[in-house]
Amino acid sequence: MMKLREIAHSRTGDKGNISNISVIAYKQEDYETIKKSVTPEKVKAYFSGIVKGRIIVYQLPNLWALNIVMYEALGGGVTRSLSLDTHGKSLSSLLMDMEIEEEENEAN
Repeated sequence: MMKLREIAHSRTGDKGNISNISVIAYKQEDYETIKKSVTPEKVKAYFSGIVKGRIIVYQLPNLWALNIVMYEALGGGVTRSLSLDTHGKSLSSLLMDMEIEEEENEAN
């Protein structure tokens, strides 16, 4: 097992009650591991106490990246949320702490 942050970095955005997280591989050879490990089901389970709506993961192979869109993720949105982080910027750091399986054929 390893932390997602070992092979990727991330950025976060928001719009209303929707959080958008990008996961970008440092190296092209790690993109497949990220695709297999960061699925809508796994992200939904990982953020089960935070995200109430659906999760869509868009694959961007030319950028070695995923774009994760999480609905009902910010406690009602910036102007309505009682969260300390109303924009959800810390969600990307939290996702980078997710443990994923290492591919056997990788030499990390």
